[in-house]
Amino acid sequence: MKKILFTIIIGFLTIITNAQEKENALSNAEIFSETTGTLIQKEFLDIGNLKKCNIQTIHFTDLISSKEKSAIKFEYEIAKGTSTKSKATYVDSDEVEMLLKSIKLMQDKINSKKPANYTEVYFRSRGGFETGCLYGDGGWTTYLIVQNIDGERYVWISIADLAILYTMIEQAKEKL
Repeated sequence: MKKILFTIIIGFLTIITNAQEKENALSNAEIFSETTGTLIQKEFLDIGNLKKCNIQTIHFTDLISSKEKSAIKFEYEIAKGTSTKSKATYVDSDEVEMLLKSIKLMQDKINSKKPANYTEVYFRSRGGFETGCLYGDGGWTTYLIVQNIDGERYVWISIADLAILYTMIEQAKEKL
């Protein structure tokens, strides 16, 4: 009995630890920017806004070794009372092409289908950014997730907004 209880407790702790690690996932660009013992420069290029989600490209340069990393930064601000909280997530430059393909598929193929059951389709970056579609109640709903901020993590967008997002990511890709 003690072994079973011990196994259940270990399993539960493992699940909690993995959930926290995924919530705090970092992109390769963020990991590079947190390198200690070096001089890091950050350069921000504005792309635009989509439903209170600010989109930028960000370039990190190690001024000592001249190594560089780039990413697209998605930042969402939530106003609560007199304060504003923001959370940012990143899509590394090597993930951008798959993000563009995923958005194109959501626009062209997925939203034209009518599944018989509740269905979710999503793209998730290693840094925690997510975009996708949910099918329920006879229609598709599209969203962005810019990490969890006090339970408010969804940026609800329309199918038409996917085209705007695609264009903005293409612009960002050119500046990476």
